[in-house]
Amino acid sequence: MSTAPAIITRAQPGAAETAALVAQLRLQPIISPALQLAASPDVTLPDLSAYSGLVFTSANGVRFFAERHARRDLTAWCVGPATLAAAAAAGFSDRQASAGDAKDLAALIMRARPASAGPLLHIANRAARGVLAEQLSSNGYQVSFCPLYHAKPAASLSPEALQAISQSGGCHLIIHSAKGADAFCQLAKHLPLAHLVATAISKQAAGPLKNLTLNAIHIAAAPNETALMAKLAAVATQSV
Repeated sequence: MSTAPAIITRAQPGAAETAALVAQLRLQPIISPALQLAASPDVTLPDLSAYSGLVFTSANGVRFFAERHARRDLTAWCVGPATLAAAAAAGFSDRQASAGDAKDLAALIMRARPASAGPLLHIANRAARGVLAEQLSSNGYQVSFCPLYHAKPAASLSPEALQAISQSGGCHLIIHSAKGADAFCQLAKHLPLAHLVATAISKQAAGPLKNLTLNAIHIAAAPNETALMAKLAAVATQSV
């Protein structure tokens, strides 16, 4: 397998977790978050006694909730294995997870619990799309949205990422979200990118990349970290 650089645009602390996986593929991980995450101090958590469960559509949602509240007895409904792992690390004993995206999580919730079981609280990024809430609400579920954190574009790419992009050889670009991809596009719009090979966690996440001239764009078979790393491994092998 190649030792080509792989730029990780995911925000911290997830970027470090991805870097460890990338290193296992014998690629050179370069952390350069396109987004920076911060708590939203103006957002107040509602009284949790009114809710029968918490819905997390990212591992970061779990982390920001855990920083704000000690309660762990509510069911944690998680999108994908990374969010499930974060919920376990935070101390939630009752954890349920889908294998895919927010739509899959909504489908799981509707299969596993009736709407009459009580309202749900969705903890997420301020900019999160309302797909999950819309799907559940249209089927009689009560879902409240609580944006405990927000993301803002990074000021620049890291010096290591800029150096990797400036080289004429192959360079991998790893994309975890559409918002991150959009931020990368803004940060790199004046750079030579024709040699970059992008691997994205989903078609939606890769969407903003259409505005760039890249060598190729590859999409993971499923919207989770395991599938993303599997696709990256396959792409890296082909590029040797």
